[in-house]
Amino acid sequence: MSLPPPPPPPSAAYSPVTLEGRLGPVTPESWASGPPSQAQPLLRQEAKGEEEEGEETGVLGAWGTGTAEQQRRRGWGEATEAAAAEEGQAEARGAATAAGSGSPAGDARGGGGGWRWQPQCCPCAAPLPRAAAHCCHGGTKMAALAYNLGKREINHYFSVRSAKVLALVAVLLLAACHFVSRRYRGNDSCEYLLSSGRFLGEKVWQPHSCMMHKYKIGEAKNCLVNKYIAFIGDSRIRQLFYSFLKIINPQIKEEGNKHENIPFEDKTASVKVDFLWHPEVNGSMKQCIKVWTEDSVAKPHVVVAGAATWSIKIHNGSNEALSQYKMNITSIAPLLEKLAKTSDVYWVLQDPVYEDLLSENRKMITNEKIDAYNEAAVSILNSSTKNSKSNVKMFSVSKLIAQETIMESLDGLHLPESSRETSAMILMNVYCNKILKPIDGSCCQPRPPLTLIQKLAACFFTLSMIGYLIFYVIHRNAHRKNKPCPDLESGEEKKNIINTSVSPLEILLQSFCKLGLIMVYFYLCDRANLFMKENKFYTHSSFFVPITYILVLGIFYNENTKETKVLNREQTDEWKGWMQLVILIYHISGASTFLPVYMHIRVLVAAYLFQTGYGHFSYFWIKGDFGIHRVCQVLFRLNFLVVVLCIVMDRPYQFYYFVPLVTVWFMVIYVTLALWPQIIQKKANGNCFWHFGLLMKLAFLLSCICFLAYSQGAFEKIFSLWPLSKCFELKGNVYEWWFRWRLDRYVVFHGMLFAFIYLALQKHQVLSEGKGEPLFSNRVSNFLLFISVVSFLTYSIWASSCKNKAECNELHPSVSVVQILAFILIRNIPGYARSVYSSFFAWFGKISLELFICQYHIWLAADTRGILVLVPGNPMLNIIVSTFIFVCVAHEISQITNDLAQIIIPKDNSSLLKRLACIAVFFCGLLILSSLQEKSER
Repeated sequence: MSLPPPPPPPSAAYSPVTLEGRLGPVTPESWASGPPSQAQPLLRQEAKGEEEEGEETGVLGAWGTGTAEQQRRRGWGEATEAAAAEEGQAEARGAATAAGSGSPAGDARGGGGGWRWQPQCCPCAAPLPRAAAHCCHGGTKMAALAYNLGKREINHYFSVRSAKVLALVAVLLLAACHFVSRRYRGNDSCEYLLSSGRFLGEKVWQPHSCMMHKYKIGEAKNCLVNKYIAFIGDSRIRQLFYSFLKIINPQIKEEGNKHENIPFEDKTASVKVDFLWHPEVNGSMKQCIKVWTEDSVAKPHVVVAGAATWSIKIHNGSNEALSQYKMNITSIAPLLEKLAKTSDVYWVLQDPVYEDLLSENRKMITNEKIDAYNEAAVSILNSSTKNSKSNVKMFSVSKLIAQETIMESLDGLHLPESSRETSAMILMNVYCNKILKPIDGSCCQPRPPLTLIQKLAACFFTLSMIGYLIFYVIHRNAHRKNKPCPDLESGEEKKNIINTSVSPLEILLQSFCKLGLIMVYFYLCDRANLFMKENKFYTHSSFFVPITYILVLGIFYNENTKETKVLNREQTDEWKGWMQLVILIYHISGASTFLPVYMHIRVLVAAYLFQTGYGHFSYFWIKGDFGIHRVCQVLFRLNFLVVVLCIVMDRPYQFYYFVPLVTVWFMVIYVTLALWPQIIQKKANGNCFWHFGLLMKLAFLLSCICFLAYSQGAFEKIFSLWPLSKCFELKGNVYEWWFRWRLDRYVVFHGMLFAFIYLALQKHQVLSEGKGEPLFSNRVSNFLLFISVVSFLTYSIWASSCKNKAECNELHPSVSVVQILAFILIRNIPGYARSVYSSFFAWFGKISLELFICQYHIWLAADTRGILVLVPGNPMLNIIVSTFIFVCVAHEISQITNDLAQIIIPKDNSSLLKRLACIAVFFCGLLILSSLQEKSER
């Protein structure tokens, strides 16, 4: 049977898009209200049952209108009209989509509006059997029918909702597994640091389950101030001693008599480090340790001891020597245990040797003998106390390091310098991480205690969950009471009329309930010690291979745009989407160490800000809506998640630097255009003088930007004022904020200016924006395309030839717009390029803000310094699982933000002012609690 043709689509007006994509003007819709089409090839977007408020689409087709169901019908109607025109029959209007359009089609079974990509086997690859029979033949017809039926079944069972349920199940299972593993294997990351790990590449050591910080000179001296460290042992311990000293003083040289004590003292930091020559575990070593156990003697804060190879060499590897070694270490063990009660004591197990390189007088030192001595040391020292666990720590990780690097040894016995440096850095991490608590050094760090604000946030979310459960129980009981009951007289069921509308309070509690569960996951990932963390390690393949993969996916999932104007809605969503994916890959691969990649990522960040200037200017210029509701909506959607994370994760607002950056620039654009005289397009069309007035406003804005960029003192005075300082200070000053703002200081202005020029050209009908038409005449279009390609490549060449970041960053604010404009022209001048977009990238573009913020804690780790490890031992599977959960969480937070925005930011001005007063009281309370917390920490 043929379906009746759906109603024709309403006409779309003109509205701008902003950086935030879905962060729309007055009441922007969430991603769920728009068709995902091919951007979500296996996820069926579920249409909302209630109608959301929309507004007319404009300059960029930014926001769309109506509910998901209405937009589905709209897309269906457009496709069927095109099909009818091609086939010449009215019947095709209800059954087929336009040839090769890839437009979403309705579910012939009435199954709730699934979205399907149409195969291009023939001019009308429609899902309905009758249409398939009409246009396809033989095996092609059957293949098309089977493809669409299979796709429909997949979309029916695997939706956005089911994906999120799967992500929730994965989180619960992984959390349970990690909890059991921690209970079984222990929860001490110091043990992992001292005993296990692997090499990333050739020289980068990765401890098991935690991150190792690379200490610099200043940090090392700050940690070891007024400390005394003693190394006791043979030549291998002496090597470790020198490597440790080079962290404090890189200029130190290995010189002097090798078979004697070597003292070192740094008077500037009051650090004392001694090497005591005791090549054998004997009475001499015992006496040295015994002296430190006496109360009248100053004890070392750290003792690093170990010896065995001399005993093997002197006694020619005899079994008697091994027996004597066991007796001696047994007599020393109680002294080490007593010393370990007041000092950190580490016993260094013997590293393997490279037997082929050993000299003749060392041939008796075999790996078999070394293993026997190590087994003796471990068994005796671990059983030297009646307690279940010895206080003497086994430094066994050096064995693993040596196994990979001993082949590079010069004599087969002593380790290469890179291995010794790694072992010394491990020692520094073991002792200093708990003192300095570096962000990227999670090994040996205790879990940070909960602050007062975090405890209050936990109580709030708990109460929200309880409140929602009460509402749910009441609603369920009401539903049972109003359940249809049989009419005994007529034998039919009577259905009571039930008011199914959900109250705003219930939506509010449900949103906070879901958000509370998500915040628990955030905290477990990046503040608790439940999940593992690892350091980043950059290789070219780790960055460029995923980039190539997503590029192929993005090209594969493409479809026609609903409109063909410059920077239309689908195109800007696509732009934000692929940029966000590239930035994510950049962060997780640690590509910031590669300067050309770093500079191109700087352009992507600038492009986001360019869209901010372009989109917000276009909106205010066309609509002239300077009302407080518009401002509150944008500010809420931008900042809601960040404010919650600042509270839950105990981080300053400036830590999430991009959101403050976009927020401030939005306010700058708003103030620039809202201040008298308010100049909008409608007013300027009546008198060209107003165009000149607007240009004067823009010129004044540019002069202010230049002044603040070259007057750091004035900038810091402004943002150091209370309460601005609470938002923009990081580590006690606003320098970081000044640096971030200055890095892209001109690009928002460039976006505003581009919007003004583009809208002026459009108004005077200079541009040809029809489907398939080049933007200008063929000659002009070809010339501009050539210039754009050359400019694009020129910037890339310049970015690849920079000597250092400081030099590149100095020129970046002035030249980044070159590549941005080149990309816009290349993307929009050809008519065929404007007519298609990648629905894969556009889907991610709609949640780009949430993806950018959430990556800090649930995809990366240690505040982006490391990588979250949910599946240890399998990096590829770990990335797949963590990415799936990460994307599902970001999408859910996007929907929660949209729901809360409709409730917290109402359209009614009187209600809005009351809500704003409550929000002001909330932030005042937050500032007071923050001040009290800072005083208590001092």
